[in-house]
Order: sequence, then C-alpha cells, then structure tokens
Amino acid sequence: MNKSGMLIVISGFSGVGKGTVVKKLVERYDYSLSVSATTRAPRPGETDGVDYHFKTVKEFQNLIDYNGFIEWAQYVENYYGTPKKFVEDELAKGNNVILEIEVQGAMHIKEQYPDAVLIFITAPNAQTLKERLEGRGTEDAKVISKRLKRAFEETDDMVQYDYLVVNDDIDVCVDDIHSVIQAESFKTSRNAEYTDNMKFELEVIRKTYN
Repeated sequence: MNKSGMLIVISGFSGVGKGTVVKKLVERYDYSLSVSATTRAPRPGETDGVDYHFKTVKEFQNLIDYNGFIEWAQYVENYYGTPKKFVEDELAKGNNVILEIEVQGAMHIKEQYPDAVLIFITAPNAQTLKERLEGRGTEDAKVISKRLKRAFEETDDMVQYDYLVVNDDIDVCVDDIHSVIQAESFKTSRNAEYTDNMKFELEVIRKTYN
C-alpha cells in the first residue's frame, strides 16, 4: 500500500521572498509544486503555467462555479486559487506537495486537510520587509502601502501556523523548511497508513507459524 503524500502550505508576507524559497525547495529537493491561479497581471519574467495560471476574472469565476479549486481568496484586489485535481493526484501518488498561498486560503486548506503542515515565512523585521517591497520596483507607493497594511493584519494569523521560519538568508531558510518537512514525515500520526499495513502483514506472517 502506497503512503499518501504530505501537503505543505507555505505562506508569508508579501515581499518576504516566499516565491524564491519555494522555487529552490522544488529544485533542490524535488517537491511537487501546485501552481496557483490568479487574476493579477504577470510580473516581468513570469510565465503562464510556471509561476501562475494567469486567468481573467471571468475564467476564474467559471472555475469557482465548477468547483475547480480546493480554496480561493481575494487579496489586494486580485483573486488567487489552488486547482484541486493536481493536488489530489499528486498526494495519491505519494508525492509531497507544496502550496504557496495566502493566509486566508491556508486556513481553508487546514479545514479540509487537517494533517497539512502550515509554514509561515517572515522577514527579520518590518523595515527589511518594507525595503524588499520597494526593491522589487513593480508596484507604486499606494500598492506597497496596501501590502504593508495587509502584512500587519496577517500577524494575527501567524499563530495558526505550525512553524514560523525567518528568511534572512535564502539558502538557510530553504534548508530550515526542508528539515521541518523531513521531521514531520516521521511523526507517528502521519504514518498511520504505513503502521496499519505493517500490522496486517505481520499478522499474515505470524499465522504461517500456526
């Protein structure tokens, strides 16, 4: 019997570098990455189907109507959602799947998948976060202000996460998250299926001696 994969939810303040962290996790440790859908415009260098599935508002709403998302949310005037089929197929194959999603969506995931591991990436301090947002050079002062306001609100939800990881050094952050996931995989509560299967096999073997 194949063991089901683990669902890893990664959230963090806008500008904290979670996209880069996730890319390195996938490249370095071969996790499966669920690509989210969004209605926001692509940033320079982003590719449809790789960074996001870029959708019009109408396309996104059609997917909502057809129950195509595990979760979806509106964040800073745009919609974001997690396609259902890819996630469920990968977990069934025994692959560990990373979801890079916002706080609101993470809470919805936890309701549907109680064993999901929730990890929140934060900056060393608020000033660093502000500088990273400004350093992207992709948004005006009004949008940056909204993102900082949203980050302030998200601090209330950080306690709902299983782990907080500071992104001060990108490579250290990546390795810290991988270590967390590895440790989680050895929790007995996450190995119930394996335990049940082993118990069955041992009972079959034991009976051959009777």
